Amino acid sequence: MSARSSRIAVIDYGIGNLRSAEKALQHLGAHATLTSDSTAIAAADAVVLPGVGAFGACMRALRDSGLEPAAQEAASDGRPFLGVCIGMQMLFDGSDESPDVAGLGVVRGRVTRLPDTVRLPQMGWNTLEIRSASRLGAGLDDAPWLYFVHSYAPEPTDDAVVAAWCDYGRRFAAAIEAGPVWATQFHPEKSGRPGLRVLENFVGAAAA
Repeated sequence: MSARSSRIAVIDYGIGNLRSAEKALQHLGAHATLTSDSTAIAAADAVVLPGVGAFGACMRALRDSGLEPAAQEAASDGRPFLGVCIGMQMLFDGSDESPDVAGLGVVRGRVTRLPDTVRLPQMGWNTLEIRSASRLGAGLDDAPWLYFVHSYAPEPTDDAVVAAWCDYGRRFAAAIEAGPVWATQFHPEKSGRPGLRVLENFVGAAAA
């Protein structure tokens, strides 16, 4: 299956600017579609869960849209799956930003606030320490610069799922790779050439 023929569903649950991820994937030749149709999500070869804003608001919007089961199934059934920014955080058990709101629980761990010793949110460019075996980070230069906007970051229970680390006040998981489930705390669609390379790696996984 070619990148152009692989169908990538970008989950539209009615929050924030979700179209930028769709446009970046289309730029790479992928057949990416922003959709709120659970049937289309189930039929896609790969699925993307974007997210901007606050953890609780995003989780509530996903649940209110009726798309939580579709997202959870897509992240659990072996298809390539990509969470972006809050979409990454939503894969975890929960977040200290919204302690009363449960996450999807696909990846064990919790999202915690970055230290007050640094300016929050982290808004701008920072470098990654990529694990050599990472498929998500394949082809990136050493210590590439990616674009972040966040005050909270995941702490996985098992560091083996971490594909890339970043330092901002503390060391945190900037990207995870748990089998076919990939996720980034940074915004690849706003990160220039390195970000496009991450998305290109995902498109390749979708086409495999």
